[in-house]
Amino acid sequence: METKQLLERALQLKPFEKALIVDGLLKSLDEPNKEIDDIWTSEAEKRLKAYRGGHLKGVPIAEIFGTNE
Repeated sequence: METKQLLERALQLKPFEKALIVDGLLKSLDEPNKEIDDIWTSEAEKRLKAYRGGHLKGVPIAEIFGTNE
């Protein structure tokens, strides 16, 4: 079934049934990806090591968010 046909059929469903489909689709987009999580973990560890080793300077949160806190 093509996407357009699938959408046409989905639009004919009852509101509750549409909500179930939308919920399921949104959840499928937000599934954890171990490979990406591993890449971010590695990057965070590198940055922390560089910061602690004095090779990377921190940026004050007030500068990041433009506040005077």
